[in-house]
Amino acid sequence: MLVGVDLIEIARVRRSLARYAGFRARCFTAAEQAYCDSRPNPAQHYAARFAGKEAVGKALGFGVAVNFAWREVEIVGRPKPSVRLSGRLRDRAELLGVDEVELSMTHSKELAAAVAVASDV
Repeated sequence: MLVGVDLIEIARVRRSLARYAGFRARCFTAAEQAYCDSRPNPAQHYAARFAGKEAVGKALGFGVAVNFAWREVEIVGRPKPSVRLSGRLRDRAELLGVDEVELSMTHSKELAAAVAVASDV
């Protein structure tokens, strides 16, 4: 079992959404963008998904440096989120023998957090 966790300030994501035109497209799939933008406070949902992607990357030992492929981790489903991997992240999971990645996300007024658990079921 592999575990990753991440915590992020929602205000930081809110600033990135406002300041960088390409932030949404670089980090989130079209489906993730549609979901987050449909919510009353999109920044909370973008932040939770951002934390979720980082937690998944950490669980897989892929890291979240410059080469991290944000859209290769797609968070789908409600109310229980699930993780869909593609590209290099899917290859990394296969190399590690990971069959499933469980994800839990939460947010408060100021913070968003996520925990990812990767296992071979």
